[in-house]
Amino acid sequence: MNFLIIGGDAAGMSAASRAKRHQPDLDVTVLEKTADVSYSACGMPYNIADPDRSIEDLVVRRAEVFRQKQGIDLLTGIEATAIDPAAKAVNTRDADGQARTFRYDNLLIATGAAPITPALPGIDLPGVMVLKSLAHGRAIKQFIDQWAVQKTVILGMGYIALEMCEALRERSIAVDMVKPRETFLPWMEARLAEQVKAEAESKGVGVHPGHVVEKIEKSNGRLAVVCPTLTLEADLVLVAIGVTPASDLAVAAGLQTSVDGAIAVDARQRTSNKDIYAAGDCADAFHVVTGQRTWIPLALRANRAGWAVADNVCGIDRRLAGVVGSAVFKVFDLQVARTGLNEAEARKAGLEPTAVVIKSRSRAHAHPGASDIWVYMVGDRGSGRLLGVQMVGSDGVAHRLHAPAVALHGHMTVEQFSQMDLAYAPPFGPTWDPMLTAANQLLKKL
Repeated sequence: MNFLIIGGDAAGMSAASRAKRHQPDLDVTVLEKTADVSYSACGMPYNIADPDRSIEDLVVRRAEVFRQKQGIDLLTGIEATAIDPAAKAVNTRDADGQARTFRYDNLLIATGAAPITPALPGIDLPGVMVLKSLAHGRAIKQFIDQWAVQKTVILGMGYIALEMCEALRERSIAVDMVKPRETFLPWMEARLAEQVKAEAESKGVGVHPGHVVEKIEKSNGRLAVVCPTLTLEADLVLVAIGVTPASDLAVAAGLQTSVDGAIAVDARQRTSNKDIYAAGDCADAFHVVTGQRTWIPLALRANRAGWAVADNVCGIDRRLAGVVGSAVFKVFDLQVARTGLNEAEARKAGLEPTAVVIKSRSRAHAHPGASDIWVYMVGDRGSGRLLGVQMVGSDGVAHRLHAPAVALHGHMTVEQFSQMDLAYAPPFGPTWDPMLTAANQLLKKL
């Protein structure tokens, strides 16, 4: 049997490696259009922050290891151009334009996500860059070093934009952020979002929401980001307004898509064609809280989905439970975390959300190192279920998120969550953990 995979990063290489472990004699071929496979994309901002670290440190496993130790036919520099489901074939071309066709018994599409690039005048100027692949990270780091970048303007204010703010400020590069929407972090509760905004501004970042970028142009040897009432000069412009599923191949092949254009898959990661699977940032998932399809591109899901595809291809029935959208990122000294739904998302799903915001402490009263933790917790008035949690603080936020994430997977009510036996010691939290305090306050409203 021939197992063909398009895409050689998290989902693709996880599937390839696991399939070879299950069945060493299985023919596994991976087509990767770039020269890089199996690297930590999430680590790129932190690597860029350190001029003494090589971007190559982020490579988890090199292509020759997959080839020599696991017997995977890993082909880099080969771009898939079309899928022919009727012929069970994938057409490709290499860097020289040479065409080749690959046959498959089972196909995995693991093409990931692509950075959104707005159609702006000047978007193709030298020094206007995106950060999604290792090649992008390599190019940004080289550009900073080569041109002694002193000022950067970031288009967007999402996860990557905020992480890159810290990375650039770490290198003493001035940073301005700009976006058209007035709301700083629209998915976050306003009081928590204000803490994040204040943190960025306290570190010298210019935050400019509510400004539509009209064009990028050359100005006095630098770049200028031009808005109707604001012009920001820079040596480097980073476009970080989000990503979109790289599902063009699937769409052209007639496969079903769903939320945000992601490839629709079932619990086994199978697409609308029984011989074709999809996994990673190009594929959708089912949300545990709503039961509805969603698209939340995160690393753990990509790796887990790749494993599930390999299991199913090798005859092991594997079905994934779904996602709750657990995510955490760092903004200077703050940890920012979320899991589940906010109120707007809950209402859109047909639920009756009620929410509270509390401010607690990360450690016991008067214990050294204690700091504020803000918690936003959402419950359903109809069923009493816990629906989601957001947290912001400088201490003890990231790992606290695990408790509500597990509760969401367990379909727990707010009352059940409020009775969880969480660990207590003064260096790690108050007697009433901030999670329990929020749950008790939310119970009163429910």
